[in-house]
Amino acid sequence: MELRPLGNTGIELSSLSFGASSLGAEFRQIDINEAMRAVHVALDRGMNFVDTSPFYGRGMSEVLLGPALKGIPRDNYYLGTKLGRYDGAHFDFSAKRVVESVDVSLHRLGVEYLDICLMHDVEFVDLKQIVEETIPALRKVKEQGKVRFIGMSGYPMKIFREILSREPLDLVLSYNHYTLQNTMFGDIVPFLKEQGVGIMNAAPFSARLLTNAPLPVWHRAPEHVKAVAKAASDRCIAAGIDLAQLALQYSIANPDMTTCVTGSANPDRVGQWVDWAEQPIDETLLAEVQEILKPIHNWFYIEGRPENNDPGADLDC
Repeated sequence: MELRPLGNTGIELSSLSFGASSLGAEFRQIDINEAMRAVHVALDRGMNFVDTSPFYGRGMSEVLLGPALKGIPRDNYYLGTKLGRYDGAHFDFSAKRVVESVDVSLHRLGVEYLDICLMHDVEFVDLKQIVEETIPALRKVKEQGKVRFIGMSGYPMKIFREILSREPLDLVLSYNHYTLQNTMFGDIVPFLKEQGVGIMNAAPFSARLLTNAPLPVWHRAPEHVKAVAKAASDRCIAAGIDLAQLALQYSIANPDMTTCVTGSANPDRVGQWVDWAEQPIDETLLAEVQEILKPIHNWFYIEGRPENNDPGADLDC
């Protein structure tokens, strides 16, 4: 699998990475043995970065990843987790919790250091606290050797400019914003590259919106968005492929995106994604699907505090 440099960190990540949120049973009940195999398939097939968080399964993802990674040489993979978000509405970005969170994650994962630690979904809190308290605390943890690189993750594009214009970070992770349907993350790439920041993308399927599978009941897309996505799916079905294949191939095709994070507790699904990543994209079908998706291009919703969001968000979902 192609390796790409991550900003100025000096490390290279695979173009496709394993997201371990699924190990926390965030989307369905899982078989633990299958989930363990999914991790191994990802690493065996060339993914060299594993992303998790104490929020995923309220610690379950990290707890399961520890045994899954046990026995695998530590220099065979890069490992990242997050801090600050611990439940749906439980956020704690205090300096004290930064230290505690990193230590707990290290214990659960059974490792001595983290390659990457991200502040998780900072749009839900006052960004002043992130700049003045959280980042300095995280830097101290980095100086202690417990974390190699620090950064932030979130949904609105606004937060990346807001934070990085005040404090330097090593990398950022965005989700749902570099897909077939939404390319807003691509618009801030020049700014991020000027800062020397590593660029990571996640969620190429937009929570199944860009797949042939039925949408979960909790999906936030309004009916008109779902209808357009369904039309794109129907076009792919007629062509004999899954819209998800096109979505994944599109999201990893941009070399400015160091890696695309996606995950499943199904080892066969993980293997299928690698197969797709190794195949050339159908440029003709891609153009047709992008034309179908034009009416909902860059549709997005509010996430977190209103003042931390981008203008133009859909307020009705």
